[in-house]
This record gives sequence, C-alpha cells and structure tokens, in this order.
Amino acid sequence: MGNSFGTTGTLTVDGSRHTIHRLAGIAPPDLPYSLRIVLENLLRHEDGALVTTDQIQALLGWGEPASFAHAIDLHPARIFLHDTNGVPALVDLAAMRDAVTALGGDPAGVNPVIPAELVVDHSVIADVFGRADAFVRNAELEYARNAERYRFLKWGQAALRGLAVVPPGTGIMHQVNVEHLARVVVADGGWAYPDVCLGTDSHTTMVNGLGVLGWGIGGIEAEAAMLGQPVSMRIPQVVGVRLHGVLPHGATATDLVLTITELMRGHGVVGKFVEFSGPGVAEITLADRATIANMSPEFGSTCAYFPIDAETLRYLRFTGRPDATVALVEAYAKEQGLWHEPGATPRYTETLDLDLGTVVASLAGPRRPQDRVPLDRAKAGFRGVVGRPSAPTTVALDGGTHRIDHGSVAIAAITSCTNTSNPSVMVAAALLARNAATRGLRTKPWVKTSLSPGSRVVTDYYDKAGLTPHLEALGFHLTGYGCMTCIGASGPLIPEVTQAVRDHDLAVAAVLSGNRNFDSRINPDVRMNYLASPPLVVAYALAGTMDIDLTTEPLGTDHAGRPVYLRDIWPSPREVQDLIDTTLDPAMFARAYADVFAGDERWQQLAAPEGATFGWDAASTYLRRPPYLDSMTPEPPAVADITGARVLVKLGDSVTTDHISPAGAIPPHTPAGQYLRRHGVEPADLNTYASRRGNHEVMMRGTFANVRLRNQLVPDTEGGCTVHNGSLTTIYDAAAAYRAAGVPLLVLAGKEYGAGSSRDWAAKGPALLGVRAVLAESFERIHRSNLIGMGILPLQFLDGDSADTLGLTGHETFTVTGLSDPIPDTVTIHTEHRTFPAKARLDTPREAEYFRHGGIMPYVVRRTAHAR
Repeated sequence: MGNSFGTTGTLTVDGSRHTIHRLAGIAPPDLPYSLRIVLENLLRHEDGALVTTDQIQALLGWGEPASFAHAIDLHPARIFLHDTNGVPALVDLAAMRDAVTALGGDPAGVNPVIPAELVVDHSVIADVFGRADAFVRNAELEYARNAERYRFLKWGQAALRGLAVVPPGTGIMHQVNVEHLARVVVADGGWAYPDVCLGTDSHTTMVNGLGVLGWGIGGIEAEAAMLGQPVSMRIPQVVGVRLHGVLPHGATATDLVLTITELMRGHGVVGKFVEFSGPGVAEITLADRATIANMSPEFGSTCAYFPIDAETLRYLRFTGRPDATVALVEAYAKEQGLWHEPGATPRYTETLDLDLGTVVASLAGPRRPQDRVPLDRAKAGFRGVVGRPSAPTTVALDGGTHRIDHGSVAIAAITSCTNTSNPSVMVAAALLARNAATRGLRTKPWVKTSLSPGSRVVTDYYDKAGLTPHLEALGFHLTGYGCMTCIGASGPLIPEVTQAVRDHDLAVAAVLSGNRNFDSRINPDVRMNYLASPPLVVAYALAGTMDIDLTTEPLGTDHAGRPVYLRDIWPSPREVQDLIDTTLDPAMFARAYADVFAGDERWQQLAAPEGATFGWDAASTYLRRPPYLDSMTPEPPAVADITGARVLVKLGDSVTTDHISPAGAIPPHTPAGQYLRRHGVEPADLNTYASRRGNHEVMMRGTFANVRLRNQLVPDTEGGCTVHNGSLTTIYDAAAAYRAAGVPLLVLAGKEYGAGSSRDWAAKGPALLGVRAVLAESFERIHRSNLIGMGILPLQFLDGDSADTLGLTGHETFTVTGLSDPIPDTVTIHTEHRTFPAKARLDTPREAEYFRHGGIMPYVVRRTAHAR
C-alpha cells in the first residue's frame, strides 16, 4: 500500500501496539466524523490504481462544489448478508466458480478476501401464533421448507473461506450486529482501523448508531466486495442534524424516528450522508440511536451516523464486549478525532435542527414510513385515507359474532430489529400489556398477534422480569426470532377474517413495530399498514380498529364496567427504566451469543455437500444455476446502441423494490406458481419468493408481479399485467414473447424509482426478462447501483422532462443512441414522434466499467480468470 501523505503511525493501548493512519494534521478540523472514516479508508488502501492520491485530495477538499463530482473507491472491512439475499449471492459465487473453471481459471479464486457474515433471519414465517408452541411449530415449518437452502448455506460456509453463518433462530441480523458482531474498531494483523460494514440489507445502517460507518448495497456489489473489489461512490454531501432538548413523557424512540423520517424525506437527503450532532445526542441512549439509524433507508439517506462517545462505550460494556475492545475503541476514537464532543461544530453541506421536546406519540401510514400521523389525529387520518363507504360484515370467532369493517386491525405485530433492539419500548409494551390484562382488557379476536424479537436477549429479560405471561395473556406469544411480519412473512390472516376481507373488499389494517409499510408488503389481504411503537401495537390490538382516537376514546371497560383509556395503562418512564436497570445485564448478552455460529440440533444435523464447486440438482425447485454467465466470452463485447426497444411497464412515482422484486407467498395461479406446479410442487408447498430466491426461473416469473403494481400501459388495473400486440397478458409472458422475437425492453418510470429495500432481484428479474434500460425521473441510490450491477443502463430524464411532459405513452418504439465506449454523460433517445436527450446515470468510472462488462459478475469472473 502507498503512504503518499506520510500518515502511518503507532497507537499503543494497554501495552498493545497498532499501526494506524493518523488523521491529525491531514484531516480538516471541521471535517464531518463520518467522512473521517472514509478518509482513513482511502489512506489505508492507497495503491495508485484503485485508490489514488487524486481521490484523497478530492476528499480533503470536501465541501467545495467540485468535490462532489469526484468518485472514490471504498473498501469495506466486512460484508454482512442475510439468507434471502445471501442464498442468491452464494448461488452467484457458485456460478462464478463454474464460469472461472470454464475459462481455465482456479475456482478457489472466487473466494471472500474479507470477512463475510450471514445471518439466517428472513425465512421464518408467523404461521402459528397466539399459542405456547408457536415458536417451536414455526421453526419446524421453517426447516421443512428451507432445508435444501440451509444445506447450501452450510456448503458455502465450508467451501468459501471467511464466510461465517449465524444459523436460524438466533435473531435478526441488524440486532445481532449491534449487540455482538460489530467491532467499531478492528484490530487485525497489527493494524487498527474503523469497522466499515456494508450489507445486503438496506437497514445495515442500524450499526451507524454504534459509531460504525455502514449502509446497504446490492448483493451483486457485495459479491464483488467479498472478492476484493471496492465499492465505487461519489463523494457525498453530509447533512448535519443538530439535536437538542429531551423527549417528553409519552414519546418513545419510535415516535422520534418517525418524526426524523418525516423531516428527512421532506428536506431531501437521497444519496447523502446524515450525521447527528449537538447536545441532544448525549440525551439519547445507544438503543435509541440504533432505532434512528435503522430507518436511514426510509429517510433516503446513505447512512445516518452517530459519532462515538461515552454512551457508545457504555453500550459495548453492557453487551459484553471485552475490556480490550472497549479500550481500543476509546483510544482510537480520541486519537483520530472520531470522539463526539457536544460543543463541536463540524462543517456540513446543510444543517437541520430538531428539538426533541417537540416529539409526540405518532404512527406512520398507511403506505409509507414518512407519512407520520400524530396519534391524536390518527382516526381522522384513517377516515381521510380509506375514502370508501363502510362495508361492515360479521364473522364468527371464539364462540361469538364480531363486526369487521374498513380499518379493523387484522395484524398486530411486535416485530423488527428497528424496535425490538430497544429495551425501553419493549419493556413499555410488556408493562402496558400487564396493566391492560390486570384491568380485564383482552385483544380483539379478529387480530392476529405476534412477538418476533431480534434476539434471544429480549425474551431472556422478559422472562427474568416476569413479563412474558402478561404478553401471552393478550396473545403476544413468541413466534420466532426473525424479521417475519416486517418483511411480509406475516403468514395468513385468521381464516374467517381473510374470507370476510375478500368477500366484502374490506380495507383492513396492520399495526407493526417495523420500518416499512409499502403496499402489499405486510400481507396481500391487508391494504392499510401503520408503523407504531411496540406499546401502541398492543394498544391497537386491544382496540381492534384504526377508527378510534386513542387519546380520547376508551380501549374498553374494566371488570367493573368502567372505561379504560390508554393513558390509564401507559407505564411511566421511571417504571420502565427501573425495570431495565434491575433486569438487563451483560451476562444475558454473553449467554445469548456464546455459541452464535453453532446453531440448534436441527442445524447441526443438516448434511451439507462438499467440494470446491457446487453440484447442481436439475430437479431442484429451490436452487438452479443462474444463466447470467452462460456463453461468456473472455473479453467483453463492444457497447452497442439499444435499437427497437419496447416498453414492458410504464410506472409512476415512488415505485419501490417491493413493487418490482418478487415478495410474499407464491400464489398457485401466477406464472411462478404454475411453473412450480408443473415441476410437481403441491400448492401447500409453494412457499414464498424469499425462500426461492436461489431459483431464477421462479424469480423472473414473479418480477413486477406485485398485486398493487399499477402499470400505466393497462390503466384501471392492479398487478403484474401488461399489453403485448394489443392483448392483455402477464408481464412475464409478454417479456418471454419479446425475448423470443429478439426485442429489447425498456421500463419507463417517475421519481424515486427503486425506493425501499436493497433487493437484488429488483435488478436481476428485469435483466432476465430482457430489460436493457430504465428511463426514470430519479433513482434511489441502491437500486440504481443494482441495475448497473446487472448490466441494465439507468437513464434519467433531464430536469423538467418526464414521460408525461414529453407525451410518451409507453406504446412507442425506443432507440437509444450514443452508447459508445466510454458511455457519454448524455445519450439520445428516439421514438416515432420525438427525439430527446437523457442522462446516463453511470456516476463513477467503476460503474461505467461494470456496465461495459455487462455487469459486476462478468467483470469479476474475467479478472479472476485472467489472474491465473
């Protein structure tokens, strides 16, 4: 490595010597904390080829308008994956090993060169609920459905050096990361440096609350990073958020994060770093910081960074990190200017101000995380959104007849690492349940209740505090340690409720303590989804409807027939904190993570295949060798114009990766379901798209198949349909017909195309369908990168232009010219009726190189094969 700036030095901590790249004397004193970590990364990886002195100089000049045009190459310290993105990532690596072998290279060259950790947390489904054996039954179903995938993961762990797998039933990846895996400062090979963690889930940002710089990237980028490639990015703008004041009584960390999400989306932080500073930072616990940082993708920002301070050290000790680790973090942070001082004034491109004292109890919904509604206006907000006449019906449940209507709460889920990592809101939920049960209140019988915490520590402190029976009295039995409802693995509704919803077209609701509530994400039968704190989840389970003002109307009546209001059962902050202080201790974390990679008996008994390359089973409906690298040539072909393209779908604003990427259960009548049925899979075993992400045949058939997708080529319809030769058909069938005719495809879209989760299949699926380019008004950062990673060209309308202003109906034939090598900033698009320019969103030289090769995978395979 180079050392052009002469920054190497030594840091001694408790007698141990570490080589560091010292930032003092080179970093501007007012450089944001997060960019100091980026600067150290560039200094440590300077080699004159990937990372150059020009990149470092550009970052040292940060803040000048020209600095934001510069590209830099960041090298993560580790890669973080979950099973639904991790399985297809390993499928790709296995396919890359096959391709390298075919080109005469060594398949073992396709191997992680940095640590890669995969947490199996996205496959368990809340099928069984509200009963004592729910956790055991759901785990049995999980293994029955996913044993083939899990054996493949065990093959990967054995065949790929540096890959560690956290087995099912341990917790949610981001909570496990914050509570155990995150290093904050890495000590390795005599060096000390910041833990830069990039993950295949967009909520990897949760670790920002611990002072770790990290964010979500596509699985395709993650594969390249595991193999030694840097992640290319523009030097970011940094938005500072100055916090002051204290949270008032009745306001939770969830309410705070929903307020910040609304503020950030309103301001506009897409593609920017967000960094928190000011005296209010010291008033926020580490758990609250992690809750805020977790929601960074909902802001639209790349990360949401909290600098290291005394609270960081307290949390590291509290979660059982070794004393030597804590000492190194403190010494390194203070030496490198990474230690937060409340009076510090970093220089930001923009600064926002938030008084914590203005935060009030809130929900967000019914469709977007940024659509915050104060609790006292939630009833009016619901009525304003539902917009349809009441259509009540009755269902027979628990020996009685009950009225179901628009806004009836069908799901109440305490779920997601966003909130289950935070003892304050989790204890508050349990105490509220205790108070409610004591007063004689019960959950309404049409509500599906579930408790899906992000780590075993949660149930340990519930048990120790005697709170578990109170939650179970209201139906909040443990359903599993996994994402579950938050990612749409909510399982079916109560059957009678499902029938009523479908027969009477009811707009029922879900209330969950998650981070996303996009259309059809939580459950296909639920049209309205609200994010809320865990105690409010319990409250709405008691109320059973969104058509209630919890601030003025009673939840029910007590044993004596007296009304019980939310304020009557809401626990005090002091009671919550006292219980936390007397219950939680470092030993709980030590026990929970003592054998974090060992797994239970089921995991240990799974027989895994062996060998440097994977033996594909042609009969498998879960794992198929993908075709991305078929017939790949040793050198990339010349970049060519796109000629005679047709529009597959024409979409509006805020189309999310949930709309694009297959998600949820696989219905039998869909192209994916029909494919599986033809291959002998019974309807009851179709499973979810998430479980079948290793089978491209299933996934490409489920692309753009979201039941809430609105394709403007077929107005007044919802779902995965389009037109081909004037006839209505499925998007998959239309794409297959175009592909057979050799016709390239285009997607037209509005603003914020690809918002939401970092889903590879939102890029892989369109690529397999034959989409060559996406023309949109703007892109979400991760999805734009994923498109490039799959060889799809992101094209952006010039400012002021859109499909509507240009009169594009989507029925035209498109030709894109100017795609020479290198790709110019602006290309020309031709239709039968007009010609107009568009911007090619290849923002860095490395992105252009990936596109020239047809994507990241061909690029890496060629480099690996040539290295022999």
